[in-house]
Amino acid sequence: PSTPEKAMVCFGSMFIELPKAKTREMLRQDQEELDEEINNLRKELRVKVNRLYEAQGKPELKGFNLNPMSAEEMKLINRILEG
Repeated sequence: PSTPEKAMVCFGSMFIELPKAKTREMLRQDQEELDEEINNLRKELRVKVNRLYEAQGKPELKGFNLNPMSAEEMKLINRILEG
């Protein structure tokens, strides 16, 4: 059994026991990198879809370039709606 200040982390087919703070930081950093990659792929997809529609002679999709609201923006909207 692991100690309370350590966590088991899986790397490939190995489990390694690391300090919880180090594990948390690694996970946070990985999540930031994944979020950035997802956002880049979404931007590229928009450009590619617009090029495809242009090649097919169709008009550009309306509303396709919209961005989702952030969590902070949603909180503000909810506050306004609640009164």
